[in-house]
Amino acid sequence: MSGHAHSEAAKIRARVGHPIVDADGHWLEFGVVGLDELRRIGGERAAEGFAQSRARIREALSMSVAERRRRWIAQEAFWAFPTKNTLDRAMAMMPRLLHERLDELGIDFAVLYPTAGLSLPHLPDDVRRATCRAFNVFTAEYFREFADRLTPAAVIPMHTPEEGIEELEYAVRRLGFKVAMFGALIPRPVRAIVEEHPAVASLVERRDTLGIDSEHDYDPVWKACVELQISPTFHTGGRSFGLRMSPTNFVYNHIGHFSSGQEAMCKSLFLAGVTRRFPELKFGFLEGGVGWAATLYADLIGHWERRNRRGLEAVDPRNLDHRLLVELAEKYASEATVRAVRDRQGLLEAEGSLETGGIEELDDFSACRIDRAETIRDLFVPSFYFGCEADDPINAWAFDRRKNPFGARLNTLFGSDIGHFDVPDTAEVVPEAYEMVEHGLIDADDFRDFTFANAVRFFGTLNPDFFKGTVVENEATAVLADS
Repeated sequence: MSGHAHSEAAKIRARVGHPIVDADGHWLEFGVVGLDELRRIGGERAAEGFAQSRARIREALSMSVAERRRRWIAQEAFWAFPTKNTLDRAMAMMPRLLHERLDELGIDFAVLYPTAGLSLPHLPDDVRRATCRAFNVFTAEYFREFADRLTPAAVIPMHTPEEGIEELEYAVRRLGFKVAMFGALIPRPVRAIVEEHPAVASLVERRDTLGIDSEHDYDPVWKACVELQISPTFHTGGRSFGLRMSPTNFVYNHIGHFSSGQEAMCKSLFLAGVTRRFPELKFGFLEGGVGWAATLYADLIGHWERRNRRGLEAVDPRNLDHRLLVELAEKYASEATVRAVRDRQGLLEAEGSLETGGIEELDDFSACRIDRAETIRDLFVPSFYFGCEADDPINAWAFDRRKNPFGARLNTLFGSDIGHFDVPDTAEVVPEAYEMVEHGLIDADDFRDFTFANAVRFFGTLNPDFFKGTVVENEATAVLADS
């Protein structure tokens, strides 16, 4: 099938002289086969869960526009996979064909995430664990013979730390997975609704970001990741709830949904002090690009400078110079204003400025133990990696030390997103990524980090054997030795 050995992608791969690692490709589970395999492995509960994971979107698409408007249900993706390019469609379904075509695509090694499997960690309690387990067994079997160039991700449910640890240990120790995709933005009931309006409680959810305000302490999961040498990855977006809920326009729902979901997760883990407690862990946030990460990084620094414990002194109502305020009012304000400001306690109470919401720790950054702004850089930049698609023009921002505070260079991971509608021709992915070099936005060293070295550091720093036995073993070993 490799009749395009001299494709533009292959020429670029030869020109750069280093391997290219796709850190976020996708495979397509063929529905009938997948359902039968999960039934074979995990029984009816696993098959039922897999069927449920596909039913929600089908149900939404089967409704009329009027019915979606009436129920306020989001327009889901229709025609979401390659069809006209039948070769690419087949390749996303058939690992052997993908393995054969990698050279043509300019890719040496690929990490593959599921498609229907993305939603499995969010299934209901009665089927979630059985379905995730069966799916991971199926996935491991499906890709095992192609491990020299392809490695799939296990799906890890995270409704409780216990289920996350149990499935992670099984996936790594029993099935041999090296990559794990963790459930995120876990739907939880709102306690007041459950107590006061139980009949509608199932219709109202909040999202658990596994860090601040979480239902559970997830530190045992991160500890298990260290022990099992797994760098956690997240592939959860913010579509079909919140502000991305158009019942008629999928593009409205889709734009920015990965970045919004990933920002929520990254921000939560950071402010919860996870990177302070687990500095050896690296977390990957996939498919949302890096623009949101650059903004978040800068915003964290800006907010810390104003909202750290010392910074709050500037807005602490107790620091008001009441005498000076009265003097200024008497000179510049109306009599009514003068009377109002003379009552210091009344003034503060009327403004509600004495209230803090009952929190004991006023410093929102306390879990991070930040003593200076540069500490945010040290806790953020080495710990977080951001999956970027090839055609995203904002990717170059990550490499621009002039724009990022304290000269930071954010860690990007090249991801093809092959198998999905936004990649009509997989052979164009590497050339699209290389356009940043051709346009002078990044240099050759940046491109090497983007498409190779960053992936090696992300997966290999905690697990030096990650690339052992693969076609990029020697080059990856050299990168880790220099890191």
